[in-house]
Amino acid sequence: MGQVNVRVNGYNHTIGCKDGEEEHVGDLVAHLEEKVRVIRSMGGQFSESRMLLHVALLFADEAADLRIDMARLRSQGAAQAAAGQSAGLLAPPPEPDPRLAERLSRIAERIENITGMIEKP
Repeated sequence: MGQVNVRVNGYNHTIGCKDGEEEHVGDLVAHLEEKVRVIRSMGGQFSESRMLLHVALLFADEAADLRIDMARLRSQGAAQAAAGQSAGLLAPPPEPDPRLAERLSRIAERIENITGMIEKP
């Protein structure tokens, strides 16, 4: 099992991951740090748990936007397929990208973990 030492909001953490995913975890932490900078730029004082809550909310908002976009694209694809069928044309539906689903699943899992840590007294 791999481990990555990361720094988030000025604090060092050791994160466990599957072997070979160390670079990916580093990329995720860089994205997390971007969100921390966004929250800091708003001003005010935030405790560590409040900072993580706001960061988790930013990620949850992005995930919600992605779900809306995916639903819209699916409905557009269905409408195009229906139009193609009525015109006698049938295009095969596009294959879903398994990497996107996997990444979204990992992001959701991490958000849940962060939320669980925030909710602990």
